[in-house]
Amino acid sequence: MYNVTSTNITLFSLIIKYKLCLRFCSSHLFIPPFCLRQDSCETNMLVWIVCAALIVFGVLLRHPYLFQDVQYVLTKIKVKRFVLKCMRTNYSILDRFLDLVKTQPQKTLIYFKDEMFTYREADVLSNKAARAFLQAGCVKEGDTVALFLGNQPMFLWLWLGLMKIGCAGALLNSNIRSKSLLRCLNCSGATTLVAAEELLDAVKEVLPHLHEQQITVFILADRCETAGVESFIHKMNQASSEPIPKELRSHLTMQSPAAYIYTSGTTGLPKAAVITYSRVWGMSLLLATSGVNSKDVIYDALPLYHSTGLLVFTGAIERGIPVVLRSKFSASQFWDDCRKYNVTVIQYIGEIMRYLCNTPQKLSDKNHKVRLAIGNGIRADVWRDFVRRFGEIQIREFYGATEGNFALLNYSSKMGALGRHTFLLKMFFPYAVIKYDIDKEEPLRDSSGFCMEVDKGEPGLLVTEITAKAPFIGYVRDLNQTEKKKLHNVFKKGDLYFNTGDLLRIDEDNFMYFHDRVGDTFRCVWKGENVATAEVADILVLADCVKEANVYGVKVPGQEGRAGMAAVTLRDGLKFDSMAVFKHVEDFLPSYARPRFMRIQRSLDITGTFKLIKTKVLEQGFNPNDVTDPLYFLNEKEKNYTPLTPDVFDSVIAGDIKI
Repeated sequence: MYNVTSTNITLFSLIIKYKLCLRFCSSHLFIPPFCLRQDSCETNMLVWIVCAALIVFGVLLRHPYLFQDVQYVLTKIKVKRFVLKCMRTNYSILDRFLDLVKTQPQKTLIYFKDEMFTYREADVLSNKAARAFLQAGCVKEGDTVALFLGNQPMFLWLWLGLMKIGCAGALLNSNIRSKSLLRCLNCSGATTLVAAEELLDAVKEVLPHLHEQQITVFILADRCETAGVESFIHKMNQASSEPIPKELRSHLTMQSPAAYIYTSGTTGLPKAAVITYSRVWGMSLLLATSGVNSKDVIYDALPLYHSTGLLVFTGAIERGIPVVLRSKFSASQFWDDCRKYNVTVIQYIGEIMRYLCNTPQKLSDKNHKVRLAIGNGIRADVWRDFVRRFGEIQIREFYGATEGNFALLNYSSKMGALGRHTFLLKMFFPYAVIKYDIDKEEPLRDSSGFCMEVDKGEPGLLVTEITAKAPFIGYVRDLNQTEKKKLHNVFKKGDLYFNTGDLLRIDEDNFMYFHDRVGDTFRCVWKGENVATAEVADILVLADCVKEANVYGVKVPGQEGRAGMAAVTLRDGLKFDSMAVFKHVEDFLPSYARPRFMRIQRSLDITGTFKLIKTKVLEQGFNPNDVTDPLYFLNEKEKNYTPLTPDVFDSVIAGDIKI
């Protein structure tokens, strides 16, 4: 039934708008009055069309990105509905893979060096891996198996095999050693470890501890003579390739863990983020959202143990396309690979694009089929140089955290931006950029105890609402760290938000930009690794001469991310033993986490609650002209921390000394 009153009001408003439109058309568009007779149906239609066009034109003048904004939010809603449908039907990325094995068995899934593997071959090899685990008698449904290897097809066969028998894979960073390796194993709860042959020495170092914890250890070699370590390749070769019964994974739901991916986060210690099957879908659909289609070939040179590297594989399965996998990134061979395999989509982090731009120019720079680049961390100047040199490649910069519940995509190709801040996005996917106290490392709150959103142009902490449809699962076996990532009573009593640990800013045109990391983590200049400063400090204080350590990242002109620096105090009566400290960090820290600069202080600045203050040392950086304390530089050639003189500083700034 119609509401008479509201209908009359609507009709009245339409009449007023119609009269105003007639007057506007007559006075401003030079349409003769006789063409605006109210008894002409054709004229009325023309007037309404002109009126609608003017309204649209006016809206677009004021909001030039409106159509893109609406399209992006609609795409995200569509993705969310797809994931919810998968959750209802319990349809996982593994099910998608098995469907593709049936529909396109001979299509290539993986190119690796001079090898290629079809979807059918990937199915067979992952079946053999699954049966090898089962026949070894050390793995049962629901267990976690730690994978300790770099990029190679076997990584993928192992993970697919584990999913087929209802197990999760803990994806270990292949650079970690000693205490860090043990910590990551312990927090995952893994009962079995599979390591690459080249990592056997790292495994031997912790083998007694692994045996104490009754962890079964396999090595990816044809045979192994180390006591307590078995050959997994031998077991795979002996195993059947028959399909794995679905009953073995019947207990799985979309909320079950498919993998554990390690992230240092804002608290500074490695944590195993729980990647559920529904989360795998969310990550995988980024490629589709970015414009990848079923005819593409995608290039993956990033570590598979990182979410950025793994999503290329799962996203390729979602699209049903091949992946060109490299063991590690090589700037000199990048474009040759793209030409060899007819790559159309590449994935990057900011440093990769800079490395490519820094290679010697060639006549063949634009001779390739790459049309799309997806990744994060590219600076505006590098973006500009990249497309100028290598052609009009469409760049899709995205933002997201491994354990997070929110993502951004720069769908409008604004150089340097992460995405756009719109009321539609905020309405369907609630988030906010709030005021943040850097020194206290906590959000600022008003007199009522609630957080405050930042003004345009002001850096603030990005927080995203935690709901049933946008959950934050947290970290396995680490309730304390999981709770630390949650913010309560942000804008009202009882609400709950995820603390991303990232500072963002929004400009006047509503573009969002990354500003910095907060807390105890910084993104280093090497291949986008996040460095946990608390863990580095824990290692430093184990050196004989070091009493306390305050680790942070300093900006180096011309480079993305930060370089590690440590302000340390010395034990009573001891001097700084530069060679011993160099040997210590070389033995216990991966290369990207080793402090490039060392500052010797008499005491470290702390707050009233005994928290280290980093603001002052961050501002002072590593310039010996501004710092009176002794400074040292990590000298790889001399295997020593050598004095950081003004001349050395100038050479670092000029790029003559690589850090």
